[in-house]
Amino acid sequence: MVPLDTIRELFVYNYWARDRQFEACATLSNDEFLRSLGNSFPSLRDTLAHLLGAEWIWLERWQGRSPEGLPAADYPTLAALQEAWRPVEQGVRDYLDGLTEEAFCGRLSFRNAKGERWTYPVWRSLLHVANHQTYHRGQVTMFLRQLGVSPPALDVTAADRAGVLDPAGGEKYFRKEA
Repeated sequence: MVPLDTIRELFVYNYWARDRQFEACATLSNDEFLRSLGNSFPSLRDTLAHLLGAEWIWLERWQGRSPEGLPAADYPTLAALQEAWRPVEQGVRDYLDGLTEEAFCGRLSFRNAKGERWTYPVWRSLLHVANHQTYHRGQVTMFLRQLGVSPPALDVTAADRAGVLDPAGGEKYFRKEA
């Protein structure tokens, strides 16, 4: 099992990496942001909207609800997508801040959009979301390159060098030795 503090840190990293990609996306025209380039999700906007939707549905599940699907959402601009993401991010941060070790080690049961019942360890569902976001950020990086934008470095080591990661134990991970 992954420790709760590590999961919390993964989400700190997740939002840092997402925000760096937002900064890169902000250099694009809205037409470029919406342009269909072909992939799992056709455009940058569609890929980012998928990330937002996935985070929202898992937050709903962690809060004891089983939504029947994603909410209808059309984000005509990067700013609209960012605005829609704020309360979801805050909800995830609040959930993680209030999560006890006992609940973290517990089970999460929900019904998916097909009505099927699923049960996972809470910790694994959180790890899944962090991993899912990382996977699709790779696609965002590819889109940025296709559109002529140099994508930001998003490695965990880049986050550490930027001072983003500071575990509760005090020592930073991946410190360059003097």
